Amino acid sequence: MRPISKEEYDLKCATRQLLELMSEKWVPGLIYTLSLGPQRPGALTRRLEGISKKMLTQTLRNLEDWGVVHRTVFEVVPPHVEYALTPLGEKMVEPIALIHGWAQENRENIAMVFTQRLASKQAAKR
Repeated sequence: MRPISKEEYDLKCATRQLLELMSEKWVPGLIYTLSLGPQRPGALTRRLEGISKKMLTQTLRNLEDWGVVHRTVFEVVPPHVEYALTPLGEKMVEPIALIHGWAQENRENIAMVFTQRLASKQAAKR
């Protein structure tokens, strides 16, 4: 793999833009959850422990703006909404799954580093 030049990694760089999107806390989990099929907001809230309704809505809107998620409104009584991945969103599932797999394989090391970093930060505050 060759190094990325400064010009290739400017503000308009697709890699940089994608990494910015993926670094948002709930984005990978939402994409992975939606890979299971279309979901209603309540189901997404239950599957993503800790996400608030407000944060879910903001993140889904952002993913819609990126063309990764499609929102379907069903004109029934009572009305309901479902979210699904677009073809572009479906292409993001494999890289997310690879990162998830790597994290699972290295979870003990990750936990150890996290604990050490937390202890260092707490010691620095004293």
